Amino acid sequence: MSEASRHRVAVRALCDFTAREGDLDHRFTPAPSAEEGIAGHGEVASRRGERYEREVPLGGVIEGLRVSGRADGYDPAANCLEEVKTHRGSLARMADNQRALHWAQAKAYGALLCVERNLPAVTLALVYLEVGSGRETRLEQHFEALELSAFLESLCRRYRAWAEQEEDHRERRDVSLRGLAFPHADFRAGQRELAEGVYKAAATGRCLLTQAPTGIGKTVATLFPLLVAMPRHGLDRLAFLTMKTPGRALALEALRQLGAGSGASMAVESDKSHRGGEPQPLRVLELIAREKACEYPGRACHGEACPLAAGFYDRLPTARQAAVTRGWLDREALRQVAGQHGVCPYYLGQELARWCDVVVGDVNHWFDANALLHGLAKANRWRVGLLVDEAHNLVERARSMYSAELDQRRLARLRRSAPPALARPLSHLARQWQALVKEAGLSESGEKGRPAYRVLDGLPGGMVGALQGVASAITDTLGEHPESASPEVQELLFETLAFTRLAESFGDHSLCDLARHGRGRAVLGLRNLVPADYLGPRFRAARCVVLFSATLAPPGYHRDLLGLPAETVWQSVASPFAAEQLEVRLRTDISTRLRDREASLVPIIAELAGQVRRRPGNYLAFFSSFAYLERARAAFAEAHPAIPVWAQVRGMGEPERNAFLARFATGGMGIGFAVLGGAFAEGIDLPGERLIGAFIATLGLPPFDDFNEALKARLQGRFGCGDDYAYRIPGLIKVVQAAGRVIRGPEERGIVVLMDDRFARREVLTRLPDWWRLPGTSASFESPTDTTQA
Repeated sequence: MSEASRHRVAVRALCDFTAREGDLDHRFTPAPSAEEGIAGHGEVASRRGERYEREVPLGGVIEGLRVSGRADGYDPAANCLEEVKTHRGSLARMADNQRALHWAQAKAYGALLCVERNLPAVTLALVYLEVGSGRETRLEQHFEALELSAFLESLCRRYRAWAEQEEDHRERRDVSLRGLAFPHADFRAGQRELAEGVYKAAATGRCLLTQAPTGIGKTVATLFPLLVAMPRHGLDRLAFLTMKTPGRALALEALRQLGAGSGASMAVESDKSHRGGEPQPLRVLELIAREKACEYPGRACHGEACPLAAGFYDRLPTARQAAVTRGWLDREALRQVAGQHGVCPYYLGQELARWCDVVVGDVNHWFDANALLHGLAKANRWRVGLLVDEAHNLVERARSMYSAELDQRRLARLRRSAPPALARPLSHLARQWQALVKEAGLSESGEKGRPAYRVLDGLPGGMVGALQGVASAITDTLGEHPESASPEVQELLFETLAFTRLAESFGDHSLCDLARHGRGRAVLGLRNLVPADYLGPRFRAARCVVLFSATLAPPGYHRDLLGLPAETVWQSVASPFAAEQLEVRLRTDISTRLRDREASLVPIIAELAGQVRRRPGNYLAFFSSFAYLERARAAFAEAHPAIPVWAQVRGMGEPERNAFLARFATGGMGIGFAVLGGAFAEGIDLPGERLIGAFIATLGLPPFDDFNEALKARLQGRFGCGDDYAYRIPGLIKVVQAAGRVIRGPEERGIVVLMDDRFARREVLTRLPDWWRLPGTSASFESPTDTTQA
């Protein structure tokens, strides 16, 4: 390709980058669906004459930039080029920055048309079609070709300068990464094997499912080889995806060890090899949730309410340039840049996701239905390398992403204050609720205070139809009467839209259920059971994916439920820890089943107290529920008041969680009571003498109830592994994760006490880590050197 046209850009992307201006405005505006937009463009074209040209391809080289796109329509008789936009409701609600962007697109197409057809001038028209009424609003302006040409040249100069900067950055980044060295003098045991597996996955474009023990340094051992692979195998972006905030912190620390954070704007000589800590021209971005990034909580995201939204697009170019020059953009650094330029840090971060080499954030940024990173990768055709930390949690996280609920009480509250235009559709929905509850035959409450519950045979068609009617009515009402957009109306709209969109793809991967908590207090759920159907395309969209955790066996469980590609490779890294480091004791004389829990308290309390007396120090005690935990804690405190105890409670915020962990001080003594599978059962690090043992008074099995039995039946029918996939494997993953809190380094010693008679069963013992020395058994979880297709 010639020097004059090596940079390419579409008209839409060009204008989006260079022509936005004015305020950030995220007030709710009803928008047509993609299908309605396509139909609307067809409707406008059908109203034009026979000579009207649809979808006119245009392109040219402007200021060294190859620009291309398709104009919506051109009428040669009137010499009028049209840019068609669909909308709902009043045009007065359209944000100024949107209107400016539309005119920029029209002018860019007009400039290209004038050059291509040698036109001295052209009329440009923005045609707005209101999809509900079919009404057209037409805005016209006449432009000389020279004026349009000057406008497009100005946009192209700005974009070309950015494109050349990005090209230079990519070259420097790749040169630097070719010389990247491991940040430590040597690999820990297991790290080299893990790193080699990750690099091979990047080289072959495969998915790797890798189980590696806690404490070997998985984060740096996965980041390092993928960074090395970026220039060698043409990776455009790397995303490190986590389940919780501590995972992001570990990834950022590992990136700093690898030299990121101090060389984004620094030229790098091609022959320089980098040891960890030396500067890398690598842009790193931490993405956080909007509620955590917001500087003005409680204010709406538009210029009239928030000073950081006012003039956002006017200040974005300088803020964007400052950010990419800085390069290291964790939460605090991004906040500083945003503050210096008076822009919203959250939306600055959303913009910078387009321009950073490594993004560290939550798994929802790739796997959610509207995931930011997946959308950018698809639009820009990026070759992306994904690292998914603590991947054993992805099944449950993905299930929640593709599930939705409807609460009958929300409808009842809204009916009392809804605008008159919504009265009829809301009444129809209320009747459908009543009919559904009656047809399900649910009493006002279930047994022992639990809600009455039933898994429905399928989607209730009448209910879904009524929801679609309500969503349409609310959308139309807010379009015409924006002042009626109360939080309650908007919440019901979002709830109904989420439910109806999932209903469109309803299949054997999900179920529909109904719970009744009392009169007028029913909850209708659409719950995903097998996220594979949704996640499969996301895995295929990445160049390579590495899912890693200390508890991913058996691989078939994750392969089936996540929808991993057929060629996915399984790797199990041997533990560097010796059996002598961890004493594992089984108390199979205790039953922790619901019916036996009261009787279990005496032997459990005796075991806890006896161990603390034999070896004083800090311990964690895990239970299956908050009720069981509290009963055990109270009984222990009463029987042994001299031994300090502290407990996890529901809804602990970050300060409370930190205070809980702070009790585990070196040289201290006591027991922290926690729930298995909760915030303190994984993802925490209490090295050395801060934690010397754990008691696990549960097998971790999900509750035996109607929902889990329906899940078991569905998984049995689809995979032939109902009991394992619904109960046993998820439970034992939690057990092994909790036990993994005890040994964090090669010099540590500790104890784990497993308390339940079912721990004596072979099908349980064979799924515990093979390096554990279990009394009277030679259990093996997975072959430590197994590297096969999952």
